Amino acid sequence: MPQKIRLGLPSKGRLQQDSLDLLKACDLKVTQQNSRQYIAEIAALPAVEVWFQRPADIVRQVRNGDIALGIAGYDMVAEYRGEDDSVIVIHDALEFGQCSLEVIVPERWTSIHSIADLAAHARTFPAESPMRVVSKFPRRTAAFFNDHAIPHRLLHADGALEAAPNMGTADIIVDLVQTGLTLQENRLKQIEGGRILSSQAVFFGNRNALQSQPEALAAAHLLLERFEAHLRAAKHYNIIANVRGESAEAVARKLHRYPILSGLQGPTISPVYPKTPDKNGWHAISLVVHTSQLQTAIEQLRAIGGSGVVVLPALFIFEEEPERWKQIRQRLEIGD
Repeated sequence: MPQKIRLGLPSKGRLQQDSLDLLKACDLKVTQQNSRQYIAEIAALPAVEVWFQRPADIVRQVRNGDIALGIAGYDMVAEYRGEDDSVIVIHDALEFGQCSLEVIVPERWTSIHSIADLAAHARTFPAESPMRVVSKFPRRTAAFFNDHAIPHRLLHADGALEAAPNMGTADIIVDLVQTGLTLQENRLKQIEGGRILSSQAVFFGNRNALQSQPEALAAAHLLLERFEAHLRAAKHYNIIANVRGESAEAVARKLHRYPILSGLQGPTISPVYPKTPDKNGWHAISLVVHTSQLQTAIEQLRAIGGSGVVVLPALFIFEEEPERWKQIRQRLEIGD
C-alpha cells in the first residue's frame, strides 16, 4: 500500500480555522473523526493525510521530509526553513494571517523614530552590556540587526513580549504586529524602517519529496490549482443578462463599447428563443467582472438595453496553467 502524502495544517487558533475554511471553499473539506486526534483526511484527496501541528513544527517537519506539504505563516517559514533550500514555497499569498515582524521600542524613547535612530542609540550602551532585544524569531532578528550594524544582545521568550520593556527585562522587542492596538495599550511603538518582513499564510513543500515522489507533486499541483482558482474567483462575479440585437456580432459590438463588458477574455453570447417572436432578437450574454466593477458593469448593461441581469458568485476561475506552477517546475527542474 503506497504511503500517504502528509499535509501539515496549524493545530489551533485563527490560522487553523482559516486554513480549514480555505480548503472547504476549494471543495477539499478536512474531516476529523475526533477533535483530539492530530490526524485527519480529505475525502476528495484520498492519497493525502492531514496532520495538525504547531506552525513552527510544520516548517521543521517539511524541512526534514517528515511532512511533504504544509500551510503556515511566512514568518514561521522564514525563521525555521533552514539554509539548504529544502523548503520551497509553492503559493506565497493565501490571503489570510496577514501580519508583519517589526522592531518595537518604548514610547518613552521619544527621540527614536527610525532604525537609524535606534542604531545610533544602541551604540551608547556599554560594550559589556549591549541593548537587550527579546524575540521569538532569533534567526531573522539577528540577521536584521547585523545587517544594520546595531549592537545588541538577543534574548528569547515564549510568552507575551509586550511587557518586557516596561518590566525592565528587555530594552526593545521584535514581534508580530497585526493592528498595532496591543502596542498602544502597552505604550510601545513601531519605527520607520523597522519592518523585518511582511507575512501571511503560505503553502509550501519539501523539495526532495516534490522531485522524487510523483504523488506529492500531483497533490501539490492540485492544491495549488484549487487555491489559485478559488482566490481569483473570490474577486469576481459572473453576470448573466439578456441584450437585444439582430446577431451575436451586433451584441458583441455593443458590449465592446465598454472594456468592463468584455469580461476576462470576451463575453459569451448565445441566441435566446422567446415564446413570442421579437424582430429585434434577444441574446443571452455571460461575462466575468471584478467585484470592484460590478455596479459599473450593471449600469453599462442597462445603457445598451440589457435586462434580466443575474449576478452569481464565481466559485473557481482556472487558468490554462498557473504561473506559479510554471515557476515551481522550473525551480524543481522538472520538465513537461
